Amino acid sequence: MKAVVYEKPFSVTVRDVDDPRIQHPNDVLVRVTSTAICGSDLHMYEGRTAAEPGIVFGHENLGIVEEAGSGVASLAEGDRVVMPFNVACGFCKNCLAGETGFCLTVNPGFAGGAYGYVAMGPYKGGQAELLRVPFADFNCLKLPPGEQHEADFVLLADIFPTGYHGCELAQVSPGESVAVYGAGPVGLMAAYSALLRGASMVFCVDRVPERLAKAGQIGAIPVDFTEDDPAVQIKRQTKGEGTDKGVDAVGYQAQAHDARHEEPGVVLNALVETVRPTGRLGVPGLYVPSDPGAPDEHAKRGRLLVSIGKMFEKGQKMGTGQCNVKRYNRQLRDLIIAGRAEPSFVVSHELPLDQAPEAYEMFDKRIEGCTKVVLHPGHALAA
Repeated sequence: MKAVVYEKPFSVTVRDVDDPRIQHPNDVLVRVTSTAICGSDLHMYEGRTAAEPGIVFGHENLGIVEEAGSGVASLAEGDRVVMPFNVACGFCKNCLAGETGFCLTVNPGFAGGAYGYVAMGPYKGGQAELLRVPFADFNCLKLPPGEQHEADFVLLADIFPTGYHGCELAQVSPGESVAVYGAGPVGLMAAYSALLRGASMVFCVDRVPERLAKAGQIGAIPVDFTEDDPAVQIKRQTKGEGTDKGVDAVGYQAQAHDARHEEPGVVLNALVETVRPTGRLGVPGLYVPSDPGAPDEHAKRGRLLVSIGKMFEKGQKMGTGQCNVKRYNRQLRDLIIAGRAEPSFVVSHELPLDQAPEAYEMFDKRIEGCTKVVLHPGHALAA
């Protein structure tokens, strides 16, 4: 089958790899129709992880069940499904508690597994024609048949639930004001989710014009952090108080306010300044235990200078961690079906799989208004 394979920093190729096969009675094979490129894929693409050449990328996957193992009870050939990026067993202590992003079964020695991502288990990615899905009854979410909402539904694999998760971590409630740092795909989904949850005022902080424009289109208030300190800008518009809640949708590759260099702790510190006393911070943005590309020795080991004293003084609370997609994906699917949510506004490009190398370069450099790319392996939508 054809698949997107990592070669070296800033280089992926589309080439033939071995087809996956049923390895356990609970497996299914999915013929992938849509698979998205994620900002987390860029961490590997840019050489900032321990990813080895040969890894097949892709953890945001949707397709049609082509073959089901003998132990699969709820799925059949021809079912249209989307898979959480989290690979989870469904029966360990964490899965039973709903913490499927931290499954204790699928990746021994590490809490959590994912498709096509370094250190997240032996699961090949879905930027390919076929994908093996383990524990399929648990990991597959059924979708209506056909091609309707394809670009919406594929976002249920990761960024829509992750953005919603940021709001859940911050406990965003109706009528509250929210500051979302980052207007990339997850940040836009967090802002969108805050509005879905009834927030009265949502600020979205970034510097990329296309991203800020998207934020404005959904009813958020764009804040360009290169124009002035974003906390100062937001306080001007909240009577000096700051927002009730804040979401960090940037993570460890945050840019300093001059946009000239990385400053890994800048968003966390900005949120502490932006959010009012006793407010709450949600941090779905990715922070890693090690980053060889970080600008200083502490950050290279995942250690940041964060204003914990100011956070303590203000009595703020913070929730962190990757999204437990299954906690949200069914409800978000039903919002899409009901016409109450249309997250595909974030998708700027839909391309065939063989254009993946160009798509990665475009997404990495933020050119041609690129906000989110969906690839279509061998499917009519690619035409």
